[in-house]
Amino acid sequence: MTLAINVNGSIQSVDVEGDTPLLWVLRDVLGMTGTKFGCGMALCGACTVHIDGVATRSCITSVDSIGQSKITTIEAIGASPAGAKIQKAWLDREVVQCGYCQSGQIMSASALLASNPHPTDSDIDAAMSGNICRCGTYVRIREAIKHAAQSNG
Repeated sequence: MTLAINVNGSIQSVDVEGDTPLLWVLRDVLGMTGTKFGCGMALCGACTVHIDGVATRSCITSVDSIGQSKITTIEAIGASPAGAKIQKAWLDREVVQCGYCQSGQIMSASALLASNPHPTDSDIDAAMSGNICRCGTYVRIREAIKHAAQSNG
């Protein structure tokens, strides 16, 4: 089945079964490998993308459920104000260790900042609770989110 999906502001035509997870469409069909496979059950957050601005686990989201929604991946998150702030804060605070989970972390953090420009520790904990970092960079992640929230540019 051929579907048209809006990825990072561009309409993409994909020929896949409707129940194909969005993660595999992004990675295997469109070659956008920034979104990572972690657990395949929406438990780790490595596959997080935005669908209409909402952090969503792409490993359990079927491509036919997307409809006209706008998908944003890690490849384009820096074009949004919140995404740019988060990416800069990640560098400023040296968050990344191994890096595998970071695209999902950044996507969740930027969705938080876009919807709540001044999150509390509780807000951060709630928004980031579904993202697992095996390296344990949680303290740096929280610090980077706070730094991004305080930045003006």
